[in-house]
Amino acid sequence: MITWWTSLSTTMQVLWAITLSASLIFVIQTVLTFLGMGGDGGIDTDFDAGGDVDFGGADGTFDADPSMNLLTFRNLVNFCLGFGWTSVLLHDRIPNNALLMFIAVLVGVGLVAVVMWLFKWLSGMQQSGNIDVHTAAVGCEGKVYLTIPAERKGEGKIQITINNAVREYDAVTDGDAIPTGTPIKVIEVINNYTLLVEELNPTII
Repeated sequence: MITWWTSLSTTMQVLWAITLSASLIFVIQTVLTFLGMGGDGGIDTDFDAGGDVDFGGADGTFDADPSMNLLTFRNLVNFCLGFGWTSVLLHDRIPNNALLMFIAVLVGVGLVAVVMWLFKWLSGMQQSGNIDVHTAAVGCEGKVYLTIPAERKGEGKIQITINNAVREYDAVTDGDAIPTGTPIKVIEVINNYTLLVEELNPTII
């Protein structure tokens, strides 16, 4: 293993590092998702770039749906997965590095698009399955897995349990920002995709 690694060029070492790291994180996210943990693994980082950039979101769409969230850690991992494996597998077959990188980027973007569509489709099926969110969601409790900005200045994401099933929604709050992992309670339904929540048992200083 060490001999193989040292025999690689610096470029190939970087590409393999990206590929293997993305593959490992992808496997972990997939396992956590099927275990009902939302796939974020407790990692959360937000940036103010016209919307939250989270290290754990999974949702996305190709239209003006309010649940659209392109810049997520999951999408970054998916891009690196497609980009990395394409680069290392085609490195010896495509001698032109510029062309190789172009193809790898296309594959990475394509994989992100496919996964976003798949999650959106699954989410739509889940949320439309005989559930009236306007009556079923209010009063439900859950947890934040993408920080909710304060005073409705942006949307975060939550997971709540409705009819013994874990469901994912965008969320806003009227109070202070609610960080990842915080227990919350739904107090109002804004629309079919967005809920108004409050921190459950907030700490009073």
